[in-house]
Amino acid sequence: MIEKVLIANRGEIARRIIRSCKQLDIQTVAVYSDADENALFKQEADEAYHIGPSQVQQSYLQLDKIVEVAKKAHVDAIHPGYGFLSESPAFAEMCRNEGIIFIGPEASILKLMGSKIEARKAMIAAGVPVIPGTDRAVESVEDATRFAEQIGYPVMLKASAGGGGIGMEIVHSSEELQKAFENNSKRAASFFGDGAMFLEKQITNSRHIEVQVLADHHQHTVHLFERECSIQRRNQKVLEEAPSPSISEELRKKIGETAVIAAEAIHYTNAGTIEFLVDESEHFYFLEMNTRIQVEHPVTEEITGLDIVQEQINIANNQTLPFTQEEITRNGHAIEGRIYAEDPVRFFPSPGKITALELPQGEGVRNECAVTSGDTVTHFYDPMIAKLIVCGKTREEAIYKLEEALQQFKVEGIKTNIPMLQEIITYEAYRKGNTQTNFLDKYYQPNTGGN
Repeated sequence: MIEKVLIANRGEIARRIIRSCKQLDIQTVAVYSDADENALFKQEADEAYHIGPSQVQQSYLQLDKIVEVAKKAHVDAIHPGYGFLSESPAFAEMCRNEGIIFIGPEASILKLMGSKIEARKAMIAAGVPVIPGTDRAVESVEDATRFAEQIGYPVMLKASAGGGGIGMEIVHSSEELQKAFENNSKRAASFFGDGAMFLEKQITNSRHIEVQVLADHHQHTVHLFERECSIQRRNQKVLEEAPSPSISEELRKKIGETAVIAAEAIHYTNAGTIEFLVDESEHFYFLEMNTRIQVEHPVTEEITGLDIVQEQINIANNQTLPFTQEEITRNGHAIEGRIYAEDPVRFFPSPGKITALELPQGEGVRNECAVTSGDTVTHFYDPMIAKLIVCGKTREEAIYKLEEALQQFKVEGIKTNIPMLQEIITYEAYRKGNTQTNFLDKYYQPNTGGN
C-alpha cells in the first residue's frame, strides 16, 4: 500500500496532489529548486528536499536527483503531476527499476502515445477515426511539401514528440511550409530531443473536445464525460468547461465510448485524456492522448463529484475502480479559467513580485493557486499562477459565477490575463457556446494593457 508519495512537480498541481494525499492519510514529499525556496507547496508537504538551481533542466528535469531523493525519503510512489517528467518513459522505467511506484501508465504506453505518429497508427488499428495526414515522419521539407499537396492546404505541421503547442504551426502554402518546417523541427529537437515532424489536414472551424478516462489494472475502463477546450491561444488552452455546450447528446455518447475503446486498445492504466477535433458536421477525429492528469481536470471533478488524483493513487495501489460506467453521473456545469502572469495585450510573460493577492470566494467557486502575496513570479517556469474554477446548476449560472469571481480576483504587482478572460465571456459567440479553436483569432480584440 502507498503510504508516502513524492511529488515530482511544483506550483498549483503540487499543492493539489498534496491535498488529496492528506485526505487519504498519505505522507507527502516535495522537491524544490532555488526559485521555489519559499513556495507554498514546499511548506505544505510533510518533507521537502532541495534538488538544484532555478533552471528547470537543472532541477525538475533531473531524473537521477529526484529518484535519489525518493530513495532517501523512503517513499512508496512518485506522482509526476503534469508537464516536466509526467510523460517521460525513462523516468517511469527508472522508478520501476528502483521499486518505486510511478503513479501513471507503464513506460511502454508513455513511449507509444508520446510519439504522435505511433499513436496515430495505434488508433487506426483500433478503428478510431484520425485526421487525414502522414503516417510516418516526413524526412525533409521536400517530402513534407509532397504530402501537403496530396492532402491539400491548409495543413497542421506537428512535432511527433511535441506537446504544449511546441512544434505546431498551421501553414497555408508551400512557401510557408518551407520556413515553418525548419523552424519547428529545430525547436522540437531542442525541447524534446526529437525533431521528427508530420503533417495533418487542418480541420477548419473545429472544436477541441477531450474525454477523461480512468482505467485500473483489472481491465475496467470508464470515461468521465467530455470537456470543451476550444478557446486556445498559441495552441494552449485558456478556458475549459464541462460538459461541452456545443455537441449533441448523440455525439457525447459516441465520443465517450470511442475514448474507452481507444484506451482499452492500448491496455492503458491510470488517468488519461483522449483529445479529439470535431468538425462542423460533428465528425470527430483522434488528436492525441495525454498520458497524465490534465491542467483542466477540476471541471470534470466538479460535475462528477470524483477526486481524480485520489483515483490515480487508488489505481496505482492496484485497487479496482469502485464504480461502473453506468454509476458515473454528471451534474451541473463547470468552467475553468487559467490565470497567467502575462500582459493580456501582447501576451508577454509578466514576472515580478506579487504585492497583493485576493482570491474570490463563495459557493461554487474553487481556487487552485500556486502563489500568495509577497511571492515572486520568475521567468524560469510556465507563467500560469492559478486556476479559477466555478460550478453552477446550468452553464448560464456558471458563467455568471465566473464573471463575479473574476471581478473579485485581485492581483497587484504583475500583469495577468484576467482582463482577457473577462472580455471573452462577454462575447455573444461564447455565451452561445460557439467556441471553435480559432475563437480568439476571430473575436478577441484587446483594448487594455493589464489589470
